[in-house]
Amino acid sequence: MDVSFTLWVLTILGLSALIAVDFLIGRKPHDVSIKEAGIWTVVWIVLAALFGIGLMVFGTSQASGEFFAGFITEKSLSVDNLFVFVLIMAKFSVPSHLQQRVLLIGVLIALVLRAIFIAAGAAIIGSFSWVFYIFGAFLIYTAWKLIQEARSGEEEEGIEDNRLLKSVQKRFGVADKYHGTKLFIRNNGKRVLTPLMVVMLAIGTTDVLFALDSIPAIFGLTQDPYIVFTANAFALMGLRQLYFLIGGLLKKLVHLSYGLSVILGFIGVKLVLHALHENGVHVPEISISFSLAVICGVLIVTTITSLIASKKQTEREAVEGKDDGDGDGEVRKGKADIEA
Repeated sequence: MDVSFTLWVLTILGLSALIAVDFLIGRKPHDVSIKEAGIWTVVWIVLAALFGIGLMVFGTSQASGEFFAGFITEKSLSVDNLFVFVLIMAKFSVPSHLQQRVLLIGVLIALVLRAIFIAAGAAIIGSFSWVFYIFGAFLIYTAWKLIQEARSGEEEEGIEDNRLLKSVQKRFGVADKYHGTKLFIRNNGKRVLTPLMVVMLAIGTTDVLFALDSIPAIFGLTQDPYIVFTANAFALMGLRQLYFLIGGLLKKLVHLSYGLSVILGFIGVKLVLHALHENGVHVPEISISFSLAVICGVLIVTTITSLIASKKQTEREAVEGKDDGDGDGEVRKGKADIEA
């Protein structure tokens, strides 16, 4: 897709305006209700859908299909990121009314850093076609690793392992409590970070680590930097509302890692086939329509099986709890008979 400099500028200005509106809505710290989160989640999805339709009307159906495939993939990977965001919020004991501000700034940091990643990735791909082999192999390895972690029940890398965050804390120091929405305060004449600033950096930089998976994944669906950037932007900008909307549902998506591993593995194979095709090897290439069907199908199956498994687990725990209660009752009854 041929994108002019003017269109790039207009797109960035439009996205900046949407971000500004989002910031104004969330400028006052408050507890986000399910209703508010639900409304704005729908708004962001509708905006993404309208953008994709606009690509089809004013561009090509190929560009539109690539955008939707990229957006759905990035959105599903973002849901996996929310598990880590929940852990970070809990670790830093972020007050509920400040969580939306943390997510907003953290996502902005991630968006800027991802734009740099995308520009670098596009430049590398444009100069070295063999990089598709590396991206493909990396995604296949990541898919295998996700399955291994899911089977072993391991958690994601802790925030303690974030070297950038540790160096910032050491350099500036951190206050011992939250001070509203302030990011810096004066403590004994020295300027120090507040915990709010630290957790914002944690969210932003941790999300960039996830970009190591998602950026190669979307480049496996499209090599157009414009589509890669806009799909990432729309997926990230609705992440804050999605956090509050499905926070309680995350624990029920027990098969999400398996579904994401299938998607990443599939895109990895697609990248390798594309690289072989570019080198003159006669291999079948996977169309964007087939890719979109596979991604959507995997997510639907994963969601259904996760909810079924969670329901069975809840019922099993309820039965076990009831049995434990009945057992205790029989023991108490037996003791009473003996005493009598």
